[in-house]
Amino acid sequence: MMIKAVRYLGISIVAVLAAVLVAVGGYSGYLVVQSSQNIANAGSEAPTLDHNGFSYRDLNKNGRLDAYENSGLEIEARVDDILSQMTLEEKAGMMFITMIGVAMDGGLQEFPDPDNPFTFAFPSNSDYVVNKLMNHFNVMATPEPGRLVTWQNNLQKLAERTRLGIPITIASDPRHAFGYNPAASISSEHFSLWPEPLGLAAARDSEMVEAFGDIARQEYLSVGIRLALHPMADLATEPRWARAAGTFGEDAELSAKTVYAYVKGFQGDELGPDSVATMVKHFSGGGPQKDGEDAHFTYGKEQVYPGDNFDYHLIPFEKGAFAANAAQIMPYYGIPVSQTSEDVGFAFNKEVMTGMLRDKYGFDGVICSDWGLISEFSIFGVTILEARAWGVEHLNESERALKMLDAGVDQFGGENIPEIVVELVRSGQVEEGRIDQSIRRLLRDKFTLGLFDDPFLDPDEARKVAGSEEFRKAGISAQRKSLVLLKNPTQTTTGVLPLTGKPKIYIENIDPAIAGRYGQVVESKADADFAIVRVSAPYEHREGLFESFMHAGDLDFKGVEKQRLIALMDEVPTIVDIYLDRAAVIPEISEKSAALIANFGATDGVLLDAIFGKFSPTGKLPFEMPSSMDAVRKQKEDVPYDSVLPLFTFGHGLTYPRVALNNRK
Repeated sequence: MMIKAVRYLGISIVAVLAAVLVAVGGYSGYLVVQSSQNIANAGSEAPTLDHNGFSYRDLNKNGRLDAYENSGLEIEARVDDILSQMTLEEKAGMMFITMIGVAMDGGLQEFPDPDNPFTFAFPSNSDYVVNKLMNHFNVMATPEPGRLVTWQNNLQKLAERTRLGIPITIASDPRHAFGYNPAASISSEHFSLWPEPLGLAAARDSEMVEAFGDIARQEYLSVGIRLALHPMADLATEPRWARAAGTFGEDAELSAKTVYAYVKGFQGDELGPDSVATMVKHFSGGGPQKDGEDAHFTYGKEQVYPGDNFDYHLIPFEKGAFAANAAQIMPYYGIPVSQTSEDVGFAFNKEVMTGMLRDKYGFDGVICSDWGLISEFSIFGVTILEARAWGVEHLNESERALKMLDAGVDQFGGENIPEIVVELVRSGQVEEGRIDQSIRRLLRDKFTLGLFDDPFLDPDEARKVAGSEEFRKAGISAQRKSLVLLKNPTQTTTGVLPLTGKPKIYIENIDPAIAGRYGQVVESKADADFAIVRVSAPYEHREGLFESFMHAGDLDFKGVEKQRLIALMDEVPTIVDIYLDRAAVIPEISEKSAALIANFGATDGVLLDAIFGKFSPTGKLPFEMPSSMDAVRKQKEDVPYDSVLPLFTFGHGLTYPRVALNNRK
């Protein structure tokens, strides 16, 4: 939780600037006027009417039952009806999805909220919904479940007041793990807590993964989140890649099985009113990044295939996402160098989006681009991220949107500029029929999820469901299954672990109150029988607001920290627990440690339960751990587990001998 707080604080510095702007120069009064005008322009709420005993919401307020308002009709008939009534501006608004601010008190977010620093960078809720006619949004930091529901009900009520009453689809990045996506994980304390996706793969338990998806589905549903911007079907074949934490490792078959179970848990056997739609990313497989650099940044825009292994990265989509009928797909930013006739980013690449995804695999769901391919992301005129228009940097914003539409993209992620689509149609560069193809797909999901019929929720029910005791226990069980025992040297018939009795323990990065339930906590290493330390996989710090979130670069400990850890292990037998958000190069730590455990998101209590033998670790590594950075640099970015003499191989994982656990009883 400390890591989350630091990241949150880093963003809140900019929030202070926003608060200053609100407080001076009459700006606050201007926002009040704008908000009042927007809401007044929204129109009236939709009345509930009766037609021959059939109750319906009169969304377009015309006093009669339209086909799209009739839940008894087939979805395609409802889509045909509303599509025929939509203006070009309404269609354009639907083709954009981006982040939205959430007011912590449950009201509409019309002004920067000092309790939610993410709101400083976004337009007001009413500007999005009433002026831009948008109805797909991604939530980041959120309040407790009851107030989140109150906010979503207020937002849905505002959308109901627009001309056709098109409901909002609320999306979210993962928010059930320990923080590999800090923007969403800030709110994770309100939900059950599970290991990172790497940990789900380490557990090697498809039934558990599907159960996770089902529990997360129920928690999302309870607060109004209907679209999961996950899972990642990418393969972490390049160990330096900063986004490995969101993957299921580097093995295609393991990833495929895990993706399949994950999607089934969220969507069920088919998409319906009780489903949460999944947007599987990033087709046709992010991961083989040149030198491990990430494609969010210009120096990482190239995906390379020195092992001629492009097809290997398709397996998790073929056998996982498509087999499970994933509703939506997101391509990544990178350029698949020399894999098609044009070296451009995936979302601009017609051979990948249409030739492969649409034609080869027959995918007819929504294709949504990753965030910010058209325009840069800036705050108060300061560029935070340039547009990730890799390969088409020379095109202007309209030309980039046009190329993405031609490639086959349905929706633009991280953008709120629907006027671009309007102008492309009005100028004759895009036929409105092409826009209708995308709108059909987007509407189909809204109707299938039941949003047109009743998007409103009960705040009290949300408080009961989200983070329930039953769901939290399931998360703890998954954390246990995900722990990997890497090293446990034999002493007589057992290993160093599990510890017995009430030894004197020196601890680092562990809550002393929790540790005190297992051993006698001492302040001096010299007084300890054992040291138990928790560390995180090393990375190179990068400058820049967004780059600082990315754990990139070399994988080995260096300098003072490495020397300190080795000195500790020389002084006292040390049990090292390392959090792996990607592979780590730790030969010296492995050699010097008394025992070594890998976690992918686990509480202090779960770790200590394992160390003291309340259960035996059974997890298996979802990637190999190289023995040196030289071995890492010699690997091929697109090939799995190919480093020379790895320290720990893919699938490595020890358990306690039965006699060791028997001795604990």
